[in-house]
Order: sequence, then C-alpha cells, then structure tokens
Amino acid sequence: MLKKRLIGVVTVRQGVAVQSVGYSKYLPLGKPEFLIENLDRWGADEILIQSIDRSTHNHGPDIQLLERINKIGITTPLIYGGGIQTIEDGQMVIQNGADRILIDRMLYGGRVAIEGLAKKIGAQAIIASMPMSLDKEGFSHFNYLEKTFSKITPEIMEIIESELISEVLVTDVKNEGSKGEFNAALLENFLSLKLPVIAFGGITEIEMAKKILEKKGVVAVAIGNSLAYREHSIQKIKEGIGVESLRQATYQQDILCI
Repeated sequence: MLKKRLIGVVTVRQGVAVQSVGYSKYLPLGKPEFLIENLDRWGADEILIQSIDRSTHNHGPDIQLLERINKIGITTPLIYGGGIQTIEDGQMVIQNGADRILIDRMLYGGRVAIEGLAKKIGAQAIIASMPMSLDKEGFSHFNYLEKTFSKITPEIMEIIESELISEVLVTDVKNEGSKGEFNAALLENFLSLKLPVIAFGGITEIEMAKKILEKKGVVAVAIGNSLAYREHSIQKIKEGIGVESLRQATYQQDILCI
C-alpha cells in the first residue's frame, strides 16, 4: 500500500463554500464549517481551505473562519491559503489553528520574504501554490490577481527549488472543477525536483488519481468538488487507488453536506 495522502479541498469565496469551475464560475455549497466537519469525519488525510478572494480585495487571511473551525474541534491536519501576503499573515494563520499554509502571492515578493516566513513558522509548514496551464505555446504560470498567464519567473523557480518550502501544489487551472480532466503533463516541471508534489484540479476518477500517485515525487492528490456530496467517496477512493488510509471515517450515515 502506498503511504500517500488524499486531501479534501474546500474553496471559499465571499465567506461561502463554493463549487469552483476553472476559478471563473462558482456555485454555492453552504457554510465552509459544515464541509470541513464532514471531511474530518469521513477520513480525509488533510483538509485544504482556499479562500480565493482574500488577496483580490486585500483582506488578509480569513481569521474569523479559522476561529469558527477551531470551535468544531476537528482532528484532521489543516492547510489554509488565501490573503497571506506577509510574514505576519502567515504567523497569524498558524497561531489560529492551521497546521500549514499555502502561499501564492508571497512567491512574487521574492526570496527574502519567504526566508523570513520560514524562520518564523518553519519550512515544513509552507506549501507553494503553482497554478499551471499547458497549451501549444508551452507551460504557463497563472497569476490569480491579474488573471494572466506567463512563464514561471527565475525568481519563483529559485524559491521552488530551495529548502524554504515543504511541498508544491500544482493546480491544473483550465481543468479545475471539471470531471476527470487533470493534465498530468503539468507535473513534469516539478517532478525532476526533490520537492514533493501535490496534484489538484479535475481529479475525480479513481484510475486517474491512482496513476498520478504512482508517479515518483507525487505525495498527494487534492480533490474538491466531487467530495462535497457523498461521505463514502473518500474511503472508496483510498481503497480504489491502493493508498494506505492514514485516517478512518468516523461518521457512517449517508447524508448531503449542505
């Protein structure tokens, strides 16, 4: 059995959990706390909260959401991303219950800021977000704030290749929210590095998840929309892809999470 992870993703926009399609269309699912509590009960190995509009409006991390999650008392390790632009932001997120943070915008600020963050919270607590696309012109890095695609800058690659972060989350931007459409070729930029890789975006089919996890260097798959409805999907996916279940389900009734 592979000792790899299945990460449940909750996407939050304007304080509401949403089903995201290519980060351009959003369907409301309800309160984020309900989905997070369900993922905790159903045996997700980690939970990633991505608050996708915090940096856009310069609001900083959603500390109130983290405080509400703390009251639930989940036992699943928590990753938080969204609005983290400074060292202080990262520290605040960890102090309010997150085990690790996902950074995107901070990567554009250069190595010095990331070094300062790593000194404060440890490199093991930092995951780099790399939203990617592949077309006839090659690989492109997506800038969420500017809504533009460009080549990965040498400065960002230097950070990715450094020992300042623990893992990199590679998101298939064009297929995010679609069914069974993750472009595994996007991983090739990162699998040659020593840094562990998490794959996200359009991973809904068990066979696809299995093939991705079999790649050397891939340590986890992250799944969002398709986990939002049926509780048994997490354990069934783990069984289907042959991943050793780090956490077992604790809630056994088949219900909707909304």
